[in-house]
Amino acid sequence: MNPELTQWTGPLGLPRFDLIRDEDFAPGFDACLKLAADAVEAIAANPEPPDFDNTVAALETAEEPLNRLCAIFFTLAGVDSNPARQDLQRRIAPRLAAHGSRVSMDPRLFDRVEAVRQDMDDLSPEDRRLTELTLRGLRRAGAGLTGAARDRMAAIRERLAVLSTDFTQNLLTDERDFTMAVADDALAGLPDWLIRAMRAAARERGLPGQIVTLNRSLIVPFLEYAEDRALREAAWRAWAARGDGSGAGGAATDNRPIAAEILQLRHERARLLGYPDFASYKLEPEMAGNAENVEALLMQVWAPARARAEQDAARFTEMLRGDGVNGALAPWDWRFYAERRRKAEHDLDETEIKPYLTLDAMIGAVFDTANRLFGLEMRALDAELWAPDVRAWRVTRGDRLLAVFLGDFHARPGKRSGAWCSTLQSQHRIGAGQHPIVVNVCNFTPPEDKGAPVYLSWDDAHTLFHEFGHALHNILSDVTWPSISGTSVARDFVELPSQLFEHWLEQPEVLDRHARHAETGAPLPAALRDRIIAAGNADQGFATVEYLESALVDLAFHRGEPPADPMARQAEVLAGLGAPAAIPMRHATPHFAHVFSGDGYSSGYYSYMWSEVMDADAFEAFMEKGDAFDPETAEKLERWILSKGDSLPADELWLKFRERRPGVDALLRGRGLVAGP
Repeated sequence: MNPELTQWTGPLGLPRFDLIRDEDFAPGFDACLKLAADAVEAIAANPEPPDFDNTVAALETAEEPLNRLCAIFFTLAGVDSNPARQDLQRRIAPRLAAHGSRVSMDPRLFDRVEAVRQDMDDLSPEDRRLTELTLRGLRRAGAGLTGAARDRMAAIRERLAVLSTDFTQNLLTDERDFTMAVADDALAGLPDWLIRAMRAAARERGLPGQIVTLNRSLIVPFLEYAEDRALREAAWRAWAARGDGSGAGGAATDNRPIAAEILQLRHERARLLGYPDFASYKLEPEMAGNAENVEALLMQVWAPARARAEQDAARFTEMLRGDGVNGALAPWDWRFYAERRRKAEHDLDETEIKPYLTLDAMIGAVFDTANRLFGLEMRALDAELWAPDVRAWRVTRGDRLLAVFLGDFHARPGKRSGAWCSTLQSQHRIGAGQHPIVVNVCNFTPPEDKGAPVYLSWDDAHTLFHEFGHALHNILSDVTWPSISGTSVARDFVELPSQLFEHWLEQPEVLDRHARHAETGAPLPAALRDRIIAAGNADQGFATVEYLESALVDLAFHRGEPPADPMARQAEVLAGLGAPAAIPMRHATPHFAHVFSGDGYSSGYYSYMWSEVMDADAFEAFMEKGDAFDPETAEKLERWILSKGDSLPADELWLKFRERRPGVDALLRGRGLVAGP
């Protein structure tokens, strides 16, 4: 086995990606799966009476080589996929699932952990919490099952691993392979920066002229500015067709039957464990607790959001008529007329804004905000990573190294769409301890010319702040055990730090300091800054409705009997909501990666809004002090939220920080869906 797969020799413990070849991974998985199986077997078969150290604590490090290998491989599979990596991902998924089943369903481990739980008087609070969570995880994985039920559970888990991999790769294929050429005489309305980005995308693929791809940072502005309605329709339909069998990959990448089988298997899995449906199983350990609480929150927001969207639809229909179109307002029209209204009502032009929102300037804003709130210092680090444009920083506070932070910001062929935060290694205090290595991934459109500024939209800048909020949750983690560090928290709590950090982008003092013109260096004019902030809620009816549609469809998929035809259930839910025809789901079923590329957000897409209730209330804690950088509130936020991981239940951490429960009013005010201060 290539030792660099598990014994990283780069600066500050980073992997040396330049020393790793694709052909190293298969033998690496063979070796690491054997090491992990042997280590876990030694714990399960230990003749000594079970105690915390020889059972619960031992499990925390038993699979460390495998975890490190998986961190490298699945990072590469997401940011720089190729046929060899895709093939191995398909082959390794069921083997990893089978290993996970053998471990988590081993009755010997369950009995040993249960014995530890029976006698926890001498354990620290964090050790007791870890013991309880370990036992809960084993029980929910099926460790209590026997005979045919046990075998069936293992088979379900292996099949789900295959299906989620297939779903992900089908989506990646459709996104990677689609391009739409745009002729020189069809560029009307497109700003120069977008045309340059389209030409750069064409050149990267060896194509002439300019193209539209399914990179969100390219297709969304195309839908906002292209005056050619037929081209907007073609682009939107390609975006909407991802994974439905009519996209670039054709029938081979049809995710609809995959989604149906996933839902059936999840339901069967929940019933084997004694739950009435998958939503009941999935939501049991979350803050929400059950589907009824989730639905109650979402429907509180649905009515005002739909009302706002219907008002906007009427206005945009008038604008459509003014352009001589007699048909109904369509999904490919909404963003175009929303942008036109924003320009008219707020005197805003993205072309005017973008020079002030360069990637480097906004990275500076992110880092400065983290410094002012938490005293973090970021220094560039020279390291061999998976692509030349991936950047690294050491994160310190005083003389102490806290973390290494990696930023992969640019779209490229073979990179999964969207934005996310992950870790190559988690923080812990076992032995000498371990600092986290945190990765933020975005898909910003690279510049046409190498070395030229990368211009961000306002939404892109929010994404940058959002993902660094997740990074802070990992960077500031300060717990003993890796499985409860950083973002390893309840799903409907994990978005609190990320969504909260977005608020600082909109602070005038942050923009005044960092939003500088790429060519002149002049600061963002105060009047323009104020117009940007004032326009922040201009299209919140659309944004809230498209999100809620996805969250409510996700919930419906996992409540009660699973649908034989998910597309029919999707249509049924949207019809029941009275969803506006011109606002489709943000993530339609065939490309709903949050829900079907693994089960992290399955029955849990609502969590963004659940967390938003808290993030709106949390930022009010700073506003109540009259200072967005109030040091006392920042220290309390770090002490009770950002540093604690899952060492206490999420609702307890929230109450220790805020000392009261949050309400939905701050969220509605923040989205501009109700009047109020």
